[in-house]
Amino acid sequence: MFLIAGPCAIENRDLVMQTAETLQRICEDLDIRLYFKSSYDKANRTSLSQRGIGMEEGLKILSEVKNTFGLKILTDVHESWQCAPVAEVADVLQIPAFLSRQTDLLQAAAKTGKIVNVKKGQFMAPWDMKGAIEKVRNAQKELTVEKTVWLTERGSSFGYGRLVVDMTGLVELRRFGCPVVFDATHSVQQPSTQTGVTGGNREMVPYLMRAALAVGVDGIFLETHPNPDQAISDAANQVRLSDIRDILIQAKQYDILGTR
Repeated sequence: MFLIAGPCAIENRDLVMQTAETLQRICEDLDIRLYFKSSYDKANRTSLSQRGIGMEEGLKILSEVKNTFGLKILTDVHESWQCAPVAEVADVLQIPAFLSRQTDLLQAAAKTGKIVNVKKGQFMAPWDMKGAIEKVRNAQKELTVEKTVWLTERGSSFGYGRLVVDMTGLVELRRFGCPVVFDATHSVQQPSTQTGVTGGNREMVPYLMRAALAVGVDGIFLETHPNPDQAISDAANQVRLSDIRDILIQAKQYDILGTR
């Protein structure tokens, strides 16, 4: 099992460095491979609320994390032109769920030669991800570097304002032969509430995580924040940084049960 973790949005340098240092220490103690994740721009927000620190400043902070703690970096790209400059820092380019069918974005990310993590749209069936995989792999054909695409499950829309996770969907995703990641924090979101702010229930994160690991996944995605209730994005579903060690101890125990 590998871990993708960090605060949802880059709010400031101190927050990111504090979180990265804590995660690096815990994952080193527990022998877990860590990809540090945080977003410089939250471009798919429900309302015109805070989006983040911006690409230029955000990449500087992520580069500092990489150089200081020796961590791999994963971050989102929203437009094709962002892929090349982001790839100068990030080891994994993440395609947000709402953009998982955007051909130009998928192919631009793939052409950087970096790992492309495609989050399955809330509106898509697992088998519909075949198209996204083909778009990435087709763009990677002429590259001499290792060609890799990850698939991330983050819940499916169930009526208004609710997501559900079909654990059999993880099995379907694994049949493509790609590493499969389970996003335990976005799966407990309560999207598009009437307040214009996405809700969630972080208490359910460990339960869904354990179920996914028992089914068998390659990675877990956990957004975390020292004080999540004060976060500018996903305040209701990010887990408290102080709880991460205990959650990851559970994850390692259930990872043994899962078959990949």
